[in-house]
Order: sequence, then structure tokens, then C-alpha cells
Amino acid sequence: MGFLKAYIRAIDMFTERSGGVVSWLALLLVVVVVYDVFTRYVLSASSVAVQELEWHIFALLFLLAASYTLKHNRHVRVDVFYVRLTRKQQAMVDIMGGIFFLLPFTLVIIFTSWSYVSSSFFILESSPDPGGLPYRFVLKAAIPLGFMLFLVQGVAEIFRSVLVITDKPDKG
Repeated sequence: MGFLKAYIRAIDMFTERSGGVVSWLALLLVVVVVYDVFTRYVLSASSVAVQELEWHIFALLFLLAASYTLKHNRHVRVDVFYVRLTRKQQAMVDIMGGIFFLLPFTLVIIFTSWSYVSSSFFILESSPDPGGLPYRFVLKAAIPLGFMLFLVQGVAEIFRSVLVITDKPDKG
């Protein structure tokens, strides 16, 4: 049980720190969108690079904040039945969901995105649009990275549920 608690604490701490860093992307996204709206509707000017930057930041925010969202139990769940369960029953549901859905899904995404990302790096992919952003391969690298972060936090959540079932909860 000591290993489980140590793993949970280490991953939770890492997720908190990375989530804090990634949260600044939300502010950056707001600034970029406001700038885009201002230049488009007030100055009647538009930039492909700024529009691409908006969805690049959103993609990074979505991919890199998923583990933080999971840690804080803010993910999408159908709570109609879940909230009526005891804490141990909830932990069992979390274990089953983690083992049968979260782990396989994240592993499939990580492994299948690998060739997609590596081919993008190989050709040094950039935007196909005139005036678009370069270095699209860096953005694509966030796909396996984000899912790796999600995977290690998912394992921590499974371990946390195991501790609940064995009556040795980690506060996390």
C-alpha cells in the first residue's frame, strides 16, 4: 500500500503543477480571441495565423488539462446512479471504468497517434494555409503527451479507489 500512496502523491503533485501552468493557456486564449475579434470587426482585418493560434491554444488546453480535470473529479459522468452508491461502490465503479475504459482508450490513442506525430515531425509539418502557423508538428506532439498525462493520472485514480476499497484511503 505504501507504493500506491507514494505513486498517488507524486502524480497528484505533478498534475497540480502542470495543471497550474496549463491553466494560463485559458487566459492566453481569451486575449488572442479578443484580439482577433477586435482586428476583424473593428479594423476589418483578419489573420489566418491568429485564427490558427486560437485553435492551437484550445487544443493544448483541452489535451494538457484533461489529467487535472480527472484529478479534481470534474470530468463528464452520469451521476444519476453514481451519487446514490456508497463510497466503496463508487470506488468499484471507478476501478472498473478505469481498467475497462480509461486505460485501453488512452493506450490506443497514445500508440495510434505515435506514427501520426512522428510523420509530422519527419516532414516538419506546418500550416498548409498561406499566412498560417509553422511548427504544426509540435502541436501534434501534444496528443500523445496529453494522453500520457491522462493515463498516469488515471492509474493514480484507480490506485486511490483500491485504497478506498481496502479502507486505507489517501486523502489526495
